[in-house]
Amino acid sequence: MKVVISIGGSIIVPDGIDFRFLNKLKKVLFRLSKKHRIVVITGGGKTARRYIEALEKEGASEYTRDLVGIECTRLNARFLSSFLGYLYKEVPRTLREVSVMLSRSRIVVCGGLGQGRRVDGGRTSDGTSAEIAQYIWAHLFINMTNVKGLYTKDPRKFKDAKFIPKISYKEFNKIMSKVKEKPGSHFILDSFAFRIVSRKKIKTIILCGVKNLQGAIEGKKFVGTVIS
Repeated sequence: MKVVISIGGSIIVPDGIDFRFLNKLKKVLFRLSKKHRIVVITGGGKTARRYIEALEKEGASEYTRDLVGIECTRLNARFLSSFLGYLYKEVPRTLREVSVMLSRSRIVVCGGLGQGRRVDGGRTSDGTSAEIAQYIWAHLFINMTNVKGLYTKDPRKFKDAKFIPKISYKEFNKIMSKVKEKPGSHFILDSFAFRIVSRKKIKTIILCGVKNLQGAIEGKKFVGTVIS
């Protein structure tokens, strides 16, 4: 089975390096890779948001802010790839490179895509992940976040937020239509990603934690939101 996993940069590097999380992730990815081929896409996290916010204050264009954000995702990808022991000359920058590397390795790590003058700006790492899932015909797309799944409201701000274990593409689209996106912003899944997974009917799971990641991929019990 081919699995695409989008991991938020703030999970990998919250404020400092989260060695406990990274070591757990490493063990589980190696275990899962014995039966599955896995592509991991890293977000830019707080580093990207801080850079983007500073550039926005200085009046930098959205394109420029996108470029900086994408480079932050690639930095995190290089770090995670090295942590896992995969010493690629370069992290993949195009869909084709991801596909070629996946044919040679059980695990591939990348950040934002695009090269030279062409970069895939205007979307989050989730959108890039969904595009990769579509390109490689992935069987499962998982979005790892710092909350256990989709809620009726932001659970970090509202105590009465209710967890949603399962939701249809149609209902999820109603929620997405109310979200305003911009460089550095973050929602549970970006609109570009949603359009792909809903159109291609790619099984999508939003979850938190390595244990739930393992359960979801192995078809065992897990806590998260399934979009179908």
